[in-house]
Amino acid sequence: MRWIRTGLKRLTNLADIKAFESLASKPAQGRTQGLPSPLDPSNALLMTLWQQLPTDPAFVQDPYPAYAKARALAPVQHWPAYGMTAVFSYKLVMQILKDRRFGREAIEPAEIPPHLAPFYAIEAHSMLELEPPRHTRLRSLVLRAFTSRRIKELAPEIQSICDDLLDKIPQDQPFDLIKHYATPIPVIIICRLLGVPESMSDQLLMWSNDMVAMYQARRDRTIEDRAAQAATDFANFIREFAQEKRKHPANDLITQLLNAEENGNKLSMDELITTCILLLNAGHEATVHTLGNGVKTLIESQTLPSALADQAIDQTVEEILRYDPPLHVFTRYCYEDLNLDGHSFKRGDEIALMLAAANRDGVQWPDPNGFEPSRKIQTNTSFGGGLHFCVGAPLARLELRVALPKLFTRFPQLQITAPPKYADLYHFHGLERLMLTTN
Repeated sequence: MRWIRTGLKRLTNLADIKAFESLASKPAQGRTQGLPSPLDPSNALLMTLWQQLPTDPAFVQDPYPAYAKARALAPVQHWPAYGMTAVFSYKLVMQILKDRRFGREAIEPAEIPPHLAPFYAIEAHSMLELEPPRHTRLRSLVLRAFTSRRIKELAPEIQSICDDLLDKIPQDQPFDLIKHYATPIPVIIICRLLGVPESMSDQLLMWSNDMVAMYQARRDRTIEDRAAQAATDFANFIREFAQEKRKHPANDLITQLLNAEENGNKLSMDELITTCILLLNAGHEATVHTLGNGVKTLIESQTLPSALADQAIDQTVEEILRYDPPLHVFTRYCYEDLNLDGHSFKRGDEIALMLAAANRDGVQWPDPNGFEPSRKIQTNTSFGGGLHFCVGAPLARLELRVALPKLFTRFPQLQITAPPKYADLYHFHGLERLMLTTN
């Protein structure tokens, strides 16, 4: 879940949005007034302008046609809404994800408004936002506690959680899959993994939602204030809980993170707090959105039960991640002037990597807009790549491999009872609700 922080900061309040909407509504001639002209030879942005508004309701509900048109026009374009260079092709997105000449740390960090200081105090210690050597040290220490063996050991717990939740599903009336199934699974698992009481799951979810709201296009001062308060409260809770774990260690991730050590180095308390918050925020968003999007897709495509069998489930999960991923944009900064595949990038440029567009690139996948559970597995971009590949990807995949077959085995006749609607949270892409009946 790392991919939680994307760095899209240009449209940060409703005033910015309204101003850009007004600009974009004008005729094409002169539309770039107030923006760098792509025809100015002195301007570095000698490229096509992608005039797409991230707040356009039609785009939020179905962005894929816009991605296809943009990619067909040019794989690299300037996106005025965010003041960034947007990259749409699979080839270039993967190159930049893995190229060390691009990274997550800004060359010149932006000034932080005082009211957001608590929020960015958390992000200052996030391995998602850091480059080597700090990133190397943090990730190494976290992986010593967040091991593949520990993840695999969670499978029986995930199965038990799914069974308990399915037992509570109403069978005589429509129910919301997001509320009753998709949301609680990752939250409960993260609580158990960290060693936090499950009775805190609702509160943790509230804090997480308030913080993650910072990464949407329609951010305003109310959202910012809530995020700052949530960051403060969340950090205080983890700090107090970690201090108790020092006195009373247990077989949980917080205890393991407290004890994790490499070459005499340990996580500081601030680093531990940030890591715990990152794992919850990222782990929750990825699984909830992917599970909801995946169930919708499986029902709408009338996918056969065989796609969820043990020998096929891995392919189905990867196709769900490719077809309708939970995160559509992830950013990098360019650290030197360079050329990739005929496209120029300048030092200091912030690059919007269009993950979901890359996952529908017909050069990489035949019939990219078709959902094919039996499709041969190829690396998709949904969990990022390179140094910042999502540390929680194995857990997210495990949750999906368990939760999807459990759901459709218990209720093989699931039907959608109301048109699914995606939340207005671009650049996350997940359903507000998914109303289903069991027969």
